[in-house]
Amino acid sequence: MRFTPRVICVFSVFIAMGFAATVSAQTYPSKPVRMIVGFPAGGPVDIVARMMSPKLGEVLGQQVIVDNRGGANGLIGADAVAKSAPDGYTMILISTGTATISPHIYPKMPYDPARDLACVTLVSSTGELLVVHPSVPAKNVKELIAIAKAKPGQITIASTGSGGLPHLALELFKMEAKVNMLHVPFNGAAPAVSNALGGQVLGVIADLPVLQPHIESGRLRALALAAPKRSPLFPNVPTMIEQGLPKVEALNWYGIQVAAKTPPEIIAKLNEAFGKTLNDADMRQKLVGRGADPMPGTPAEFAAFVKAEYEKWGPIAKASGAKVD
Repeated sequence: MRFTPRVICVFSVFIAMGFAATVSAQTYPSKPVRMIVGFPAGGPVDIVARMMSPKLGEVLGQQVIVDNRGGANGLIGADAVAKSAPDGYTMILISTGTATISPHIYPKMPYDPARDLACVTLVSSTGELLVVHPSVPAKNVKELIAIAKAKPGQITIASTGSGGLPHLALELFKMEAKVNMLHVPFNGAAPAVSNALGGQVLGVIADLPVLQPHIESGRLRALALAAPKRSPLFPNVPTMIEQGLPKVEALNWYGIQVAAKTPPEIIAKLNEAFGKTLNDADMRQKLVGRGADPMPGTPAEFAAFVKAEYEKWGPIAKASGAKVD
């Protein structure tokens, strides 16, 4: 086989590209890393990101900068990462809603979640918690179901917005319990909880950390956690599974994703760094204290988890009728 100058030149380009990628992976990271959060500062995703970033920076040997890009249920931030350079210097702390629910309710996605983003690791998860105002006589899920069946459409349950995870968790509960409750969406956790505290709605479903102070004060009564196990923060609150609803599991989880063509060696380095960060005793204590269960794992495990969650929430999103223009 004869090699013309053109063929030799093409081979040289590929060899150079491979060498450059190897060198890049070996020296990564050589500058600060950005962790994009697709929600405003002060929210639950932002809190977890800022909690992790100092320790992660210490492990990586470079500063980790939290960059808030709020809007469209996290899609603006995710799109920025999908279109970023695949070099590991831009990542997103993505949430359940952005990764697995938005693709079912947004008619036009700005990027392809499966094609344009690569999984690094699952970070943590927290279950959705169903609580009621003290005026509601139900002390458990069975009693709430009985009331709802006696008064179809009259039990009002708030959520943080149409099409979000709390909304779909409520829809899943209604489907499995075979009850007709009235969903009342609000624009965020603050107004949803405020209306539940005031009795304008009879209950609310939201992330456990959002509801924690109001349960501790007795202003709201916790009925069930939509998680595989009880929370150490509220060991006396049983799960939906324990109360006869084995399919009602709704975890608001966070995970790390990067641009799809990021070299596997860099993804492996990031995965290792997050593993060390999340397994640090002090970090675990901080996360658990916020109602979050640290869940580091491999990129393959996270990718399989995202796929399963996407397939799980699709039919529920369709049944809910939630759409975003």
